[in-house]
Amino acid sequence: MNIRFLGAAQEVTGSCYHIDTGDLRFLVDCGMVQGGREGSARNRKPFDFDPRTIDFVLLTHAHIDHSGLLPKLTRDGFSGPIYTTHATADLLGVMLPDSAHIQETDAARAKRKSRQGRAPGPIYTMQNARDCLRQVEGVRYEEFVDPGPGVRCRFQDAGHIIGSAIIEVWVTQAGKTTKLVFSGDLGQPNRPILRDPVVIEEADILLIESTYGNREHPNQHGTVDLLAEIVRTTLKGGNIVVPAFAVGRTQEILYHLNRLTYEGQLEEPKVFVDSPMATEATRITREHLHLFDEEAKKFARLYKAGVGLSYLRFTGSVEESQAINQIRSGAIIISASGMCEAGRIRHHLRQNLPRRECAVMITGFQAEGTLGRRLVEGAKRVRLFGEDVPVRAAIHILNGFSAHADRTALLDWASGFKTPPRQTFVVHGEITAATDFAETLRTDKGWHVTVPGRGETFDLG
Repeated sequence: MNIRFLGAAQEVTGSCYHIDTGDLRFLVDCGMVQGGREGSARNRKPFDFDPRTIDFVLLTHAHIDHSGLLPKLTRDGFSGPIYTTHATADLLGVMLPDSAHIQETDAARAKRKSRQGRAPGPIYTMQNARDCLRQVEGVRYEEFVDPGPGVRCRFQDAGHIIGSAIIEVWVTQAGKTTKLVFSGDLGQPNRPILRDPVVIEEADILLIESTYGNREHPNQHGTVDLLAEIVRTTLKGGNIVVPAFAVGRTQEILYHLNRLTYEGQLEEPKVFVDSPMATEATRITREHLHLFDEEAKKFARLYKAGVGLSYLRFTGSVEESQAINQIRSGAIIISASGMCEAGRIRHHLRQNLPRRECAVMITGFQAEGTLGRRLVEGAKRVRLFGEDVPVRAAIHILNGFSAHADRTALLDWASGFKTPPRQTFVVHGEITAATDFAETLRTDKGWHVTVPGRGETFDLG
């Protein structure tokens, strides 16, 4: 049995792991690479395997960097089932068609701009997304699934976004069973809305994420206080633009704004969620209320009763989105994508970045090569729609809202194993974060740890 690391190896995006047991082959995740031209080029390349040979896919969660190439996989010949949680299956029904729409729109725009009328087609189409969705099979947390001969798996709550999962996989060969554990993206414990990640007690082979493997998050209460201060200060004369992931981050920000308003710390801000996908994701999130923690259930009931944010608008049409840009002050505009690489957020940034009275709140990880990363790193000018746009608005980085576990939380989760895994692979982290976290596991716990590179294959014994 071997494993090949095809993405999220010494990088954060493009999660994809290929496991060959000798009897069958399966993937854990099949994510899109996010980050500029290099990412786009990698997404277009043929897979490093024949999709027709894949027996099934296990999917940790719905974020596009974990799920975004599934329609391409189907298009290129994969015909097996995709196992994931019910909440993730519901989210995929929104996110994969939205991703396909972006691919088709970008391809059409590139063709119009091309002098010869030639440009690459979309990475995949809406029809590819619809075909892929027919292969998705939802499972419950803690339910055992037997996806193929000699393989059994179980999905456990990862606390990252609604439906996110840690996946336990037992592979039996010649009477010997090897247990693999894929952490997926682990959530930060003691956070609102979602439950804490489930502790796993044993594994032979462990893949653990390391997005924040060498950093600690700021105190959550301090981050919420900062959010309130930014809102009170900025809305007097300008707007706040929030690039937010449609799934997870948007709902968490709405939760905090609702609570702060309910408690009287904010005076009825005008909040716009300008992302059709975020609107649908919010609806789906409410449909899975049983996955919330108790405090979040309370505020969900208050919101349903009309308490809290009285001026919250979910905009759908292009005309409604454009109308927001006529507002010069007093608006909080939450829009996707979270790394500013596509979608309506780029229009709102073009309108508000040049204005000193405005602010941009960065609330999540920004991968290398993305526009969001350039803003975090202090760019004075950015390129939007073929224009050089000056960055005069205040850029606030609120890492306390990260949906990823920080270094301490990752180590605490790792401490749940009663005995060290035989082999641990540190993945889903930029090289410095991954190598630093791997060294911590070696020195603090005495584990055998490897930081795999993209394309590397390892024998699992």
